[in-house]
Amino acid sequence: MILLGACAGWSLITAAAHDGRPEGVLLAVLAVAAGYAVGRVSGTLLPVAAPCAGAAAGLALAVALPDLSPGARYAAPLGHAGATAAVLALAAGAACCAAWATPVPALRLGLRALAVAIVLAGAVLGSPAGCAVGAAVLLCSLAAGSVTGRGVGLMALAVVVVLVAGTVCAVAADGLPDALAGAIAGRFTPQRVQLWQDALRQAGRDSGLGVGPGRFGEVSGTPTHASPTDGKPHSALLQQAVEQGFVGVCLLAAAFCWVLHALWRAPGSTPVALTAGAALTALAVLGMLGDALSFTVVTVGAGLLAGWATARPWTSAGTRAES
Repeated sequence: MILLGACAGWSLITAAAHDGRPEGVLLAVLAVAAGYAVGRVSGTLLPVAAPCAGAAAGLALAVALPDLSPGARYAAPLGHAGATAAVLALAAGAACCAAWATPVPALRLGLRALAVAIVLAGAVLGSPAGCAVGAAVLLCSLAAGSVTGRGVGLMALAVVVVLVAGTVCAVAADGLPDALAGAIAGRFTPQRVQLWQDALRQAGRDSGLGVGPGRFGEVSGTPTHASPTDGKPHSALLQQAVEQGFVGVCLLAAAFCWVLHALWRAPGSTPVALTAGAALTALAVLGMLGDALSFTVVTVGAGLLAGWATARPWTSAGTRAES
């Protein structure tokens, strides 16, 4: 709560310094906090049913909610927003966590079948990223059953996030070899790469307080006359850097590190912790490559999954209380 409070407080400070609009950041902080609280409580009382219901709800949202589906709004010029992929990754992680939490073999098989259905839904919905990250979460969950120490697995997930963050910054700084830069940039629209480069330049000019929350669109030099943007750099890392400066980036990194630390200390089983870590890592990667974290349903889902994975089982608490 101290860390979330610091994120909210710093957004207010940077907004006051540059007449910014911190509402989006405050809403995201509130969504994560509320989701985490509900996840901890429901995960304690219903360790299997709660994440199972969350997985089913995530699949239903991805299918039924138009704002999360690939369409004209997100097809050009910036590409798919990544919200559908993020919801599918979180839903697959919730289904796999529920599968590891149940001692009933038939129910475990059914929950893994639900995770497979979520992966296939990504292909049906036209979200290859959702299909890919869902499959990655499912495979990581299956591999987690043979892992004895969760620390190494969580460290590997942290390394993945660091590598992706470094790649995004390298692309924005035009610091990669031409062949590699062309291969990576070819995966994204040219305007998204331009936004990344513009965000990094603006962040370098004011690395202390940034330009203020919600103000990147006002200071961005990326041409918008031919194809309007939504005023975001489409990378949570670069958006934090340009709008809230170096301290904002540190707070964002600290939040992810705290999640990994909480999963490391979680009283649940190692497969549950590693599965949730894989899903949240996939979300972090999607957030650095797009604007998935700008959707409230995604931030609530992240908080729920973290809460379910770190919840203390009611039976264990009762046993300790009686002893």
